[in-house]
Amino acid sequence: MLSSNIKKFNAIPLSVLDLSPINAGSNAGQSFKNSVELARHVEEWGFNRYWLAEHHNMPGIGSSATSVLIGHIAGATKSIRVGSGGIMLPNHAPLVIAEQFGTLEAIYPGRIDLGLGRAPGSDQATAYALRRTLQSSGDDFPEQLAELQAYFKPDRVARVRAFPGEGQDVPMWLLGSSGFSARLAAQEGLPFSFASHFAPAYTLQALQLYHQNFRPSSFLQTPYAMLGINVIAAETDEKAHWLATSQQQQFLSLTRGMPTQLQPPIDNINEVWSAQERASIEQTLDSRSTIVGSPETVKRKLESFILETKANELIINSQIFDQQARLRSYEIIAEMMD
Repeated sequence: MLSSNIKKFNAIPLSVLDLSPINAGSNAGQSFKNSVELARHVEEWGFNRYWLAEHHNMPGIGSSATSVLIGHIAGATKSIRVGSGGIMLPNHAPLVIAEQFGTLEAIYPGRIDLGLGRAPGSDQATAYALRRTLQSSGDDFPEQLAELQAYFKPDRVARVRAFPGEGQDVPMWLLGSSGFSARLAAQEGLPFSFASHFAPAYTLQALQLYHQNFRPSSFLQTPYAMLGINVIAAETDEKAHWLATSQQQQFLSLTRGMPTQLQPPIDNINEVWSAQERASIEQTLDSRSTIVGSPETVKRKLESFILETKANELIINSQIFDQQARLRSYEIIAEMMD
């Protein structure tokens, strides 16, 4: 439990970003069981939504078949919103995504979110394996988005229509780590989620672009921005920083071009990375948007981040090797919520 000197604060909605990490020595089946357990717990603890992210060719990430896993999590929970954070639209035909999320919405009405990104979620070779062509560089993302939106319009007059999908209300979000999606989300009047958890340097710039260019739409009358943030909470700062070495090792493997399964914590991370690698990873996992520490530390830094960014919602990623420590981290955060 939280110490008695830590008061709850009037928190904005908090949500969960899950990559279904596959631990070293484990497998995808156990990863999905862990995700179900986490989803059920955060639902009870009052979190707003539970999103899963599309990544490919990553041995430590189990959420590649994102739509399938969304259905699995939604079926194991009762009320929490479940969605994609996100679906990388250039990897898919918009019709297929409309049908998949139309199906999910039909099974779990009022609970499905469709977050969309334009990055491949992989390397170039994997992107080619997914798409069979690399003619699209992401510049046609606005056209793909418009096509996808059209499939959900009711009573559409067209040769190709999405069933299920047509006429269903599936909230769409645009995701991004640069200004492109921020500006597009503003122009389309859509909610926007920025990947502060790995692109912290561009957070405020992207938010400014989004708010300055926002146009009200039938989807949204005022801007709504959700920010990604890494949080690893434990009973003490020391334990939290030890747990965080798993995430640091994961980014180190990506930096070296050799992604691995999520590794257990280690006592001295400085023994495995160079000074240059450390500087690069610490820039990515900036201390403002990667919060590691005790309940007191996490509360203070969360409040500071919210005050600085004026985010409407936070979506929290916690790459923690031990499942019980991962559950406890989210529980500590939940105990701060009002």
